[in-house]
Amino acid sequence: MKQIIYIHGFRSCGLGIKSRTVKSYFNVKAITMAPDLPFSPKKAVKFLEEIITPDTILIGSSLGGYYAIYLAEKYNLKAILINPSLKPYKTLKPYVGTQYRYCDNKPFKWKKSYLKDLKKYKTKPKHGKYLVLLQTNDEVLNYKKTLKKFKNLPSAKIVVEYGGNHRFENLGEYMCMIESFICG
Repeated sequence: MKQIIYIHGFRSCGLGIKSRTVKSYFNVKAITMAPDLPFSPKKAVKFLEEIITPDTILIGSSLGGYYAIYLAEKYNLKAILINPSLKPYKTLKPYVGTQYRYCDNKPFKWKKSYLKDLKKYKTKPKHGKYLVLLQTNDEVLNYKKTLKKFKNLPSAKIVVEYGGNHRFENLGEYMCMIESFICG
């Protein structure tokens, strides 16, 4: 049985709408995990590496997509990327300081040192197999940069939906496609 790990984005947690959508869809078809990640990038990656198996499929959203690229390349895994962040060490710079998680309003410190740590996980996609889901009205990240990064990668399937937003709120409409990618 496949193991699916949903990797949430910045300020999110394992109880988010996308993680619940994934868990609900794959209820009996796969072992599905959506852990709350440590805020420290080093600790988050270490935690994920400890639970990855050779049968793991990664689903990463935003910052979770960044982690998924790194892990997919390192462990030759399939990954579904949802509006992935490509340079969180730049885009998350304005958030240094106290932040609050969306799911429970729990405060946490986002440290400047985390930006340097994130840069260590910068990885060029080469070997991983990817399904990249993008929405053109992502108000946080420029989908065109992701499209450019993955368009010449033979092992990547890219879907661009016009409209939408960074949260990719209609993920449920893509679950059959995600299942086909996982099983293919």
